[in-house]
Formats: sequence, C-alpha cells, structure tokens
Amino acid sequence: MILVVGGAGYIGSHIHKMLYKKGYETVVFDNLVYGHQEAVRWGILEIGDLADTERLDQIFHKYDIDAVFHFAAYAYVGESVADPSKYYNNNVSNTLHLLDTMLRHHVKTIVFSSTCATYGIPDTMPVTEEMEQKPINPYGASKLMIERILSDYHKAYGLHYCCLRYFNAAGADPEGEIGESHDPETHLIPLVLDTAAGKRGAVTVFGTDYPTKDGSCVRDYIHVTDLADAHLRAMEYLQSGGESTCMNLGNCKGNSVFEVIKAAKEITGREIPVILDKRRPGDPPTLVGSAKRAETLLGWKPQYGDIRVILEHAWKWHCCKRY
Repeated sequence: MILVVGGAGYIGSHIHKMLYKKGYETVVFDNLVYGHQEAVRWGILEIGDLADTERLDQIFHKYDIDAVFHFAAYAYVGESVADPSKYYNNNVSNTLHLLDTMLRHHVKTIVFSSTCATYGIPDTMPVTEEMEQKPINPYGASKLMIERILSDYHKAYGLHYCCLRYFNAAGADPEGEIGESHDPETHLIPLVLDTAAGKRGAVTVFGTDYPTKDGSCVRDYIHVTDLADAHLRAMEYLQSGGESTCMNLGNCKGNSVFEVIKAAKEITGREIPVILDKRRPGDPPTLVGSAKRAETLLGWKPQYGDIRVILEHAWKWHCCKRY
C-alpha cells in the first residue's frame, strides 16, 4: 500500500491517480485545508492532519504501508514571510511527526516534494543540484530544513529518501479529470486562463525591464503529469536499491511571462487584458533547472515539455472544473 500525504492537492492528486492506474494500492491522507475531496477519485481517502500523531498511528496500523509520498505543505511565499511560525510548524514539525511515525511502523521509503525555492536566487543558469542552496523566504527554508532532516534520518535510522526539487508545476491531467485549483490562486497559468475565461478582469505582469528577451521573467514550466511520472520512478528507484538523493525536475528551458500570455491567447482564442506593474522583491529574472540527474538515475524525461501543450491541458481543465 502506498500512502500519499497531501494527495488531495494539485500535485498529490496527479501522482495518486497515476499510482492507482498503474495498479498500486493507494491511500490518501489529507486534512483538506487546501486539498479537494473531489480530486481523490481513486483509491482511499483518510481525512486527518499530520499534527495528530494518534491519527497517524491509526493509519499506519490500519494499512500495510510500503512507501510514502509527502506533498503536505503550505506553499505561499508571501504568507511564509508574514507568518513564518505557520510554515515552520506545518512544514517542518509536522514532517517530523510523519517521519517518526514511519520509523515506529518500520516504513523506510519516502519521496519528498521539495522545491527550487531552496536555491534562493541562483547566480548562474541552469540550476544544478551541486549549487549552493540559499533560500530567501521561510517557505524555501522550511523545505531545505526537511531535506537536511531526511539526510540525518537516513544516516541515523536507515530511512531511504528522494527529494524532488521542482520548478514551476503547471498544466493538468491530459484526460481532464483533475487539475489545478488554489484559493487564493497565485500561479501564472491559472491566472492567465481565468482571465481568458472572464473570471478575472486582467492578469498582472510584475516587471517588464528584466534582462530577458522581452523584459518579463522567464520560468521553467513543468507539466504536472511529468512530475507525477518522476515521483513514481523515484519510488521504484528507491525500492530497487537506489541511493538516497535529491534531484531537480524541470524542462531545462524557460518561457517568459509574455510568451505564456501570447500562447494562451492563441490556444483559447480569447483576449487576455494585461496590467503592467513593477518588479516584485526577490523575483530573479530567469529560473531554469537542469534535470540531468533525474534523467541519469530515473531514466526520466518530460513528455509534455511544450508550453502550448501545458496550456492546452490546463485550458481543458479550466473549461470544465469540477472543484
């Protein structure tokens, strides 16, 4: 049985579906604060919070867990700056509850949802795993702390882990059954598509004077289904004896904000009004990752790397949202 913690959220629901379709027995554990019960359309849903250690013990007693996927975290950068206590308690302390419960029940395989935010503002591109990690906000710092904890638990207790640092998760299930739905929404692609759908009056572009090809920020957008595939491969890699490690997940290429908006206009056939605003503090001009380690260790390559395909799948979901 595979436990997907935070499996009712955006990325967790996609790996949960993929696991189930591949024939794995799955159980989702989610407190539904940001997750959606409607997204758990396969396997089993158990509602609970990582802060509740008794509830965690119940889950590990009830099911014969072989491996854990950990997606449960708060992930709003601005909020993490305003309320770091919330992030360190939820992201770090609650992860310790999960890890200690795993050890009590002799479960020693975990795939952890990390982030490129652990690198802060890198000096060179593309970002590789060997580069120094210097997070500039509590969200990124909390994820880096968990990476360190996993390394220490590996050395002390034999826990096997894989930390996947991904760049900008985007898109939706190609079959249109699940997708991206946040409240509040802060991600560029759903904001752009909400504007195309008339749910927003305009999309704001923060900064038009960056040293990029068109002056707007460049980001590495990775399809959520490609992320799910990498997580599955990471689990199988660990179960086959692979060494614990951390690796980047991205397309190794970037698209600017204006490129995303232009492609969205063409795909939706809609006008997308734009508001030009000043730069946001801490936004690097370009953020693109190298995924060579994932390719080498997991045999993984993105299958949906084209921004137009990512937008097409996201638009299909936006047109028929179920939650």
